[in-house]
Amino acid sequence: MSDDRLRADFIHAMSRAAATVSVVTTDGPGGRAGVTVSAMTSVSADGDAPTMLVCINKGASAATPILTNGCFAVNVLGAGQQRVADVFAGRIETPGGDKFASVDWAVAATGAPILNGLAGFDCDVQSADLVGTHHVIIGAVRAVRVAEEGSPLIYGMRSYLKTSEV
Repeated sequence: MSDDRLRADFIHAMSRAAATVSVVTTDGPGGRAGVTVSAMTSVSADGDAPTMLVCINKGASAATPILTNGCFAVNVLGAGQQRVADVFAGRIETPGGDKFASVDWAVAATGAPILNGLAGFDCDVQSADLVGTHHVIIGAVRAVRVAEEGSPLIYGMRSYLKTSEV
């Protein structure tokens, strides 16, 4: 099988793996930045602090600021926040190019922006490795913010999916 065919098959198969949509944000000496991701997961709730993993494309405008700032927030979006996901994915232009001007946010303990979403995890970077085209970043969670209610925004089959609470 050719590399191009394997890549196409991989992308097609991965579209079947629905995932929550999150925006990873950062601020500090490297600048304020944010990017929409679906590659986010918990690593462990044990140890000195819970840990999370995010994968950020090395070409994303948020990659260098996250690594330079040494902190990030994982903002899990709610079902009604498709526009926020599209803004941080670069699919919707914002006035002056400031993605943060179109969303409600607050400053977390690390300095990273926490968006008004379903959940937010404020993290310090613990490790970062470049694997192929993406930085695999593990963060130690310093604080958590949770909305009282709501369903997550889900992405799969190359589109946003509707969720229903069970």
